[in-house]
Amino acid sequence: MPIAETKKTAEHKMQRSIEALKADLVKIRTGRAHIGLLDHVQVEYYGSMVPINTVSGVTLLDSRTIGVQAWEKGMSAKIEKAIRDSDLGLNPAAQGEIIRVPMPPLTEERRRDLTKVVKHECENARVALRNLRRDANSTLKDILKKKECSEDEERRAQDDIQKLTDRYVAEVDKLAAQKESEIMAV
Repeated sequence: MPIAETKKTAEHKMQRSIEALKADLVKIRTGRAHIGLLDHVQVEYYGSMVPINTVSGVTLLDSRTIGVQAWEKGMSAKIEKAIRDSDLGLNPAAQGEIIRVPMPPLTEERRRDLTKVVKHECENARVALRNLRRDANSTLKDILKKKECSEDEERRAQDDIQKLTDRYVAEVDKLAAQKESEIMAV
């Protein structure tokens, strides 16, 4: 039945949107070290820009320090420069073969800025969920036009998709509240 398939597809896409939001929120710095923090930092490697984790090993040395060990000797200086030039506000220090990246404590102003970033990411996720709802509803209207279902079935399916959207939006709100409290905790 096309209606059930439409609902299933919408739910699957909404779940993927939530997973993408979780991945984005993990990368927002909270004062604790997390190796995912450096995922989007790019370093120049033989003329092309690549993520740091493709040219080095990224590990946690302790709860407030990330360790980066380049796989090639000449890359350490480039990796250190890439981390320093990123928008993360980190100050790496080379220590032999390993680059230590300490997490500085967050200032109150920086915490407020990060909560704004969290709110922006969550709003983007809500917009994505609403777009998925709109797409599913237009698919249902097409099914109705083709006379593959009755108007009552289409109306019930739209209500189900609305409930699904509400459930995932509530999950986004919950994730936002958790991340904001994590950021604001001193």
